[in-house]
Amino acid sequence: MKIELALNWIPDSQHGGFYAAKVHGYFEDVGLDVTISPGGPNAPVIQTVATNRAQFGVGNADQILMARQQEADVVAVFAAMQNSPRCIMVHAESPITNLEALQNVTLAVGPGKAFVKYLESKLPLTGVTTVPYTGSVVPFLNDKRFAQQAYVFSEPHAVQSRGVETRCLLVSEIGFNPYSSCLFVNGDVLKNDPELVSKMASAVRRGWQTYLESPDRTNAEIQKANPEMAAASLRFGAEAMATLCDPMGTPEMIGQMDEARWQTMAKQLVELGFLDSAQDHGNAFTTKFLE
Repeated sequence: MKIELALNWIPDSQHGGFYAAKVHGYFEDVGLDVTISPGGPNAPVIQTVATNRAQFGVGNADQILMARQQEADVVAVFAAMQNSPRCIMVHAESPITNLEALQNVTLAVGPGKAFVKYLESKLPLTGVTTVPYTGSVVPFLNDKRFAQQAYVFSEPHAVQSRGVETRCLLVSEIGFNPYSSCLFVNGDVLKNDPELVSKMASAVRRGWQTYLESPDRTNAEIQKANPEMAAASLRFGAEAMATLCDPMGTPEMIGQMDEARWQTMAKQLVELGFLDSAQDHGNAFTTKFLE
């Protein structure tokens, strides 16, 4: 059966387990012919799946909850990252050692993002001047009082490879921790073909277990899909993924989701003004394919 999996970004380490499922034949083992479609900046991955142009997609829990409020019928069935990779990156020599101490810097972030609103609601941010995040690390390299949003598996390596040491302050440590790199499915597909969803989730879990244990072969394939991604960056990313995807060192639990985590995220998004109600959060995910 031909299936399309739409990514939320250009292929990199956050997609390692999905590519591993293809590289190692796990999709084929369950009778699926899966095409992985790369994303990019502002890729409409949720809309693509909601309209069934792709049956499955990759996204984060907060994005899924917000999309459902806009009547996008998508449901998460697997969470690759138990802990969010979102962080604020500062210079290692900075006196800022935690987010509560984030002050007197220029901070580059995406305006209007949920995690940014959360930071603004929880932190004093004394002397912090915010500027739009452009995706470049050049301003960071040139200014020791510059901080920026980052993913722990990506931008820190780009900076460190240029001889500048960093410190990553995880947003999850102050309570905003959406499941990340979730596999989600079109609602009608879930309803009408649960066997397909079960096969997909099973293959993806095997893929992530393999990627975290031995990423090299898969990284070579990711590099083919994204030639601008250096091998060293992918190795760095795979190492970071291990603590994000399997923080307890229990491979059999990879992909699991918890009701309380989804409820907390929904309540936070209501408080931040991104959701009208947390009532629908229970329909945003299912764990029945993870048993």
